[in-house]
Amino acid sequence: PNVRVWPNKEIEPLAVLNLNLIWGQIAHRNLFAQRGVQGLANIDITPEFAVKLGAAYGSTLKPGTQVTVSRDQRNVSRMVSRSLIAGLMSVGINVQDLEATAIPVARKIIYSLRQRQDEVTVVGGIHVRLHPDRMDSILVEFFDDRGINISTIQEKKIESAYFKEDLRRARIPEIGDVNRFSQGMEIYKSAFQKQLNIDAIRHASTKVVVDYVYAVSGAILPLLLSKFGCDAVVLNASLSQMSLTANEREALLNQLGHVVVALKGSFGVQVSAHGEQLILVDEEGVPIRGDMLTALMVQIVLTAYPGGTVVVPVQVSSAIEQIVRRHGGKVKRTKASPTALMEACQQLPNVVLGGSGEMGFIFPEFHPGFDAMFCIAKLIEMLTRQDRSLSSIRAELPRVFYRSHSIRCPWTAKGGLMRHILETHQPEYLDTEDGVKIVNYQDDRWILILPDAGEPLVHIYVNGNDRNWVDETMREYRQQVQDFIEQYRQTSD
Repeated sequence: PNVRVWPNKEIEPLAVLNLNLIWGQIAHRNLFAQRGVQGLANIDITPEFAVKLGAAYGSTLKPGTQVTVSRDQRNVSRMVSRSLIAGLMSVGINVQDLEATAIPVARKIIYSLRQRQDEVTVVGGIHVRLHPDRMDSILVEFFDDRGINISTIQEKKIESAYFKEDLRRARIPEIGDVNRFSQGMEIYKSAFQKQLNIDAIRHASTKVVVDYVYAVSGAILPLLLSKFGCDAVVLNASLSQMSLTANEREALLNQLGHVVVALKGSFGVQVSAHGEQLILVDEEGVPIRGDMLTALMVQIVLTAYPGGTVVVPVQVSSAIEQIVRRHGGKVKRTKASPTALMEACQQLPNVVLGGSGEMGFIFPEFHPGFDAMFCIAKLIEMLTRQDRSLSSIRAELPRVFYRSHSIRCPWTAKGGLMRHILETHQPEYLDTEDGVKIVNYQDDRWILILPDAGEPLVHIYVNGNDRNWVDETMREYRQQVQDFIEQYRQTSD
């Protein structure tokens, strides 16, 4: 009752609308997407929304417990984080304010405080940043007491408290407290050093060029590397209040390649997603990203730790299995979500690497989250000990043909599409770990139909050892999926 909806707005089926829909474009049925709560900055994610979201999260926790709140250095993130803190305090939750902190550091702090037996123990955390893929949007991520993104069950509890407005109200003596946590960087630095072979890095003749693309909060990595006597050249470490477009990032990546070649660097790295993701550039200036980056990291890590287990999302190419067989290791594929990857890295034994080129990489012995900074330092250590260059390793990677394509698909059609794929293929060739995967186990050929968790999209992946088969199969399944969606729209109309 009494909710105003301006014209030309979209309201998803089963969405609960208890706030006026004036500035935003759409009312979603769920708060959480694949990586947290996201929306247009100061339109969907407003101070008022953030206060209520903080109160909803705090209402699912016991009064008097502590959580961390961290953010990137942008003003809009400061605005949202302070609103979240106000909401948390209003329901009796104490806050350890990490202020502007790179997200891997925030995860490590939570993970470390969980293991300490003192008064500063936390049950979770929140991190606010500009969305890594959308320059006009904010992403709010929630962590559990290990620094891992919270489970779907916990997300549903927060959504229920938010939409039902089942919010606790603390009396004056019970209002939460907020403290600035100043030990975070020391905790991260100390753990960082313990997990590396410092002598290998100190005696390396490695020159690394690090491009921060005007985004990461402080050039943490070069400070750490210089302490070990490693030469690091920093590019674009100042902060921009705006996120860069894809074309601007690509231009900086091209610039990074030229700088690496000009300085005769060992390799270059472009860090993104507030310290979680990276793209490598080899000594010849050639970018290594996406699926090739995944395969390269698996090759390097399993050379250093043969027989280990690697954890990758379901959609990466079969080059991973071929590399794992070379080194007597194991591979575990998970759902295409960051939470599933982090959970598997913590639960499975002998995991030496998790993640992918698209999401970032996890070294579970350090902490359970994606961390580009630790990944770079570990890469220097392993390349030094193996006495190899990135280009030589890249040249030895298995040759696999791999294609992907995305098609817009209504939310309500996704379930029917998955049933259609299941019904039109033999059960013995199907893998339903995430989406539907049609597998030929004899020659590593497969097709994956994967609904997007956060967008009205369906992704198609085709993998094989024959380029013509991959191209033809991609055309065939694109047509199948498109035909089903068109038929669904006609019957719906």
